[in-house]
Amino acid sequence: MIKSDKSAAIEQLKEKFGNSTFFYVADSSALTVDAVNKLRALCFEKSIEMKVVKNTLAIKALEQLDETDKYAEIKNALKGPSTLLFAETANAPAKMIKEFRKNFDKPVLKAAYIDSDIFVGDDQVDSLAALKSKEELIGEVIVLLQSPIKNVLGSLQSGGNTISGLLKALENRAS
Repeated sequence: MIKSDKSAAIEQLKEKFGNSTFFYVADSSALTVDAVNKLRALCFEKSIEMKVVKNTLAIKALEQLDETDKYAEIKNALKGPSTLLFAETANAPAKMIKEFRKNFDKPVLKAAYIDSDIFVGDDQVDSLAALKSKEELIGEVIVLLQSPIKNVLGSLQSGGNTISGLLKALENRAS
């Protein structure tokens, strides 16, 4: 790879890292060509962008992006073969990894960057897959907010039926 290509790749990665709130670093080495094609297809299906990168280029992109070195643990994970997974939803790559590993033993999670938090190690896949998306959390809040209102309305409606029933009974007695 010539120097201009490396510079372009670093800039592209820098932009991708800068615009991504969620990305994963995984090891998908030792997969057969057929398995890698299946992995790519699953990533496409789940709207996950998969990039196989040179570690040195990814490290340089991260270094240019951040002066405070908040990506130190991610840079430490960039050893050996690395695949980057970018997604719009925090738990999508972890769910995809779990699903794919039902049939294959890879990819193995090296690290994940989730909204300024870093998770290191393959043992984090289950907890990352259990994370709720923004839409799921908003839905839960709406349900929680609606619950007391529904209870009050239900009580008012049932109370109205009781009162009208009592009034009818008193009316029938009076006649």
